[in-house]
Amino acid sequence: MARTDVLVVSVGATTGWRAAVDELVASIARAGATVELAAARPAPRVRTMALTDFVEARLAREACLRGIAEHDPAAIIYCSITAALLWPRPGAISLDSIAAENRPGRHGIWQRAVERRRLTSAPLVLVWSERSLDPLRGEHADVVLAPPPVDGWAGEGTRDIAAVTYAGDPIKRRLDFVLEAWSRARRGDETLVVTGTDTIRSSDGVEVAGSLSTADFRALLRRARAFVAAPRREDFGIAALEALAHGCMLVTTPSLGPYPARDLASELDPRLVSDDLAAAVRIALDDPAPGYAQRAVPLLEPFRREVVDQTIAQHVLTRLVPGFRAR
Repeated sequence: MARTDVLVVSVGATTGWRAAVDELVASIARAGATVELAAARPAPRVRTMALTDFVEARLAREACLRGIAEHDPAAIIYCSITAALLWPRPGAISLDSIAAENRPGRHGIWQRAVERRRLTSAPLVLVWSERSLDPLRGEHADVVLAPPPVDGWAGEGTRDIAAVTYAGDPIKRRLDFVLEAWSRARRGDETLVVTGTDTIRSSDGVEVAGSLSTADFRALLRRARAFVAAPRREDFGIAALEALAHGCMLVTTPSLGPYPARDLASELDPRLVSDDLAAAVRIALDDPAPGYAQRAVPLLEPFRREVVDQTIAQHVLTRLVPGFRAR
């Protein structure tokens, strides 16, 4: 059996994480390394976050052991801190955030202690944001910025939609808060398009598009003037990053979490990052900052697929896989 260069271990509990894992696997392959995916079986629903993480971590361990037996990998990359919590063998960790931030109190009673040990003994940590490890106390392994890539097109086009929002999880995304702010901000025949959910119905000034394919979602962004977001907390927020990449102004609350798009939005126009979401929406639509989309392009450079591929080849695989040379 030929030895595989990299085994990628994934819990893949969300659509976003599954997409991110696919991107990582593809990037490793484009670099010229051999790669296999060990995906955990779907986890049953349990009552608490602490138990959910334990069940998912145990399933990731099982998947990893199968992958090791089948592929004899030279290196392992665990996709998410949860996937690494019960690892059978040390490996690099790709993560958006950690339990020290998103599992407060009893919700992270065991995860926070274990993740500190994992982040110390891992050969490398692939962070999605420069602030992903900010809540961590103490030392940790070397870090490389390697986020999921964001495709975009910010060319000129007709912006015939006032605003778009994404509400795949209406509670987490605070859809009620967004709709209330929109009801106060809207003027005339302006329309907010709601994507990612069909839990509400279209109404005056609100069009519900439901779940869209990636291509259709991006096409919608290219028609929108603003993207409105108000998550309770955001680990990564790829929808907001894609909105910026497709030329939308990002109107968002200053939510908790690493949330790299929030930092970019603050740099592009701090008036649009506010708890007064209705006022920020009106500023975006009535008084947009000059050259917003053009100024967003260089800020999004670290998220371009070509840049991420270069990082994976030159700064990840060369450190994890003995004898690997970047093309």
